Amino acid sequence: MINPVGSDELKPLFVYDVNEHEQLMHEAESLPSIVISSQAAGNAVMLGGGYFSPLKGYMNVADAMGAADKMTLTDGSFFPVPIMCLVENTDAIGDARRIALRDPNVEGNPVLAVMDIENIEEVSDEQMAFMTEKVYRTTDMEHPGVKAFNSQGRIALSGPIKVLNFSYFITDFPDTFRTAVEIRNEIKERGWNKVVAFQTRNPMHLAHEELCHMAMERTGADGLVIHMLLGKLKPGDIPAPVRDAAIRKMVELYFPPNSVMVTGYGFDMLYAGPREAVLHAYFRQNMGATH
Repeated sequence: MINPVGSDELKPLFVYDVNEHEQLMHEAESLPSIVISSQAAGNAVMLGGGYFSPLKGYMNVADAMGAADKMTLTDGSFFPVPIMCLVENTDAIGDARRIALRDPNVEGNPVLAVMDIENIEEVSDEQMAFMTEKVYRTTDMEHPGVKAFNSQGRIALSGPIKVLNFSYFITDFPDTFRTAVEIRNEIKERGWNKVVAFQTRNPMHLAHEELCHMAMERTGADGLVIHMLLGKLKPGDIPAPVRDAAIRKMVELYFPPNSVMVTGYGFDMLYAGPREAVLHAYFRQNMGATH
């Protein structure tokens, strides 16, 4: 199986050890806490699932600027987009260095992760504009990704995190949501070596289906992973449950049995064009895809 990016093994940030998980959940209830943005929550879910491996948490401003500018962090490693936790203010956490991050997308704002803060930095308007232009190729606030990125706040919290749950994705999409860890394990169980991945945020039409068949045939792939986005979309996009049902019916009718995995990941769409395509390639390698 193909190695994850930058490492011989995947490094998910979800706490799988039962005792440590219980201890952290108990500790988190007494920590200063802050409700983070939906984009930051999606980043935590992706970090927890191993998709952003080997990142250890949220980027500081220097790393975020490097990712936006040349897709290179300050240590020389590759990452195509900023992975940030931007907040409006730090009133709720004061000068605490260990905090709980709360989920904005689940009723009651349960704890999503515990974070050890290394830096609290103010991001200038110039830095936000620079990152926006580099990643989205526009600064137009009518663009859904630009609007989401620039509506989070201007204070960047950075540092390692330990993820304690996967937000609403497991409960809302129990048959579809999978972490990179789970997908790699299933690929291994199926004995697949060459794996084609297909990204979608819409139901798949005939050209998509044919593209998958062609890719599998030309690469000699053992299997296909249809990997759909399950997070927030722009107005007018097809809801995830409708898309999921349509894709499953297509697979049932037009693909050989046991040749396709229908899965999804918990992340808000960036609508960042080529840069987001590179991000998809990055985390598809982490989930075990070769093509």
